[in-house]
Amino acid sequence: MCRNIKTLFNFEPPATPDEIEAASLQFVRKLSGYTRPSRANQEAFDRAVRDVAAVAEGLLSDLVTSSAPRDREVEAARARERAVRRFGNTASG
Repeated sequence: MCRNIKTLFNFEPPATPDEIEAASLQFVRKLSGYTRPSRANQEAFDRAVRDVAAVAEGLLSDLVTSSAPRDREVEAARARERAVRRFGNTASG
């Protein structure tokens, strides 16, 4: 699976349509092998992104859990900490 696609379920606040669209775009890019499709494939590519986003929205609205929602800021901080441990501090200063 593409590493750039982030988990969108069980967060407070919930995933936005823009986040779902971005994940859908990454998924379709991965499947198709295109970062940017040709004009001949643009319509099919865009339709696939819309379809995947619609299915993803349905999935996210139908899923249930007994776990408390995760906090986006806490998860982002954890991801930054993991990146620093893995790659070192890459901030230039």
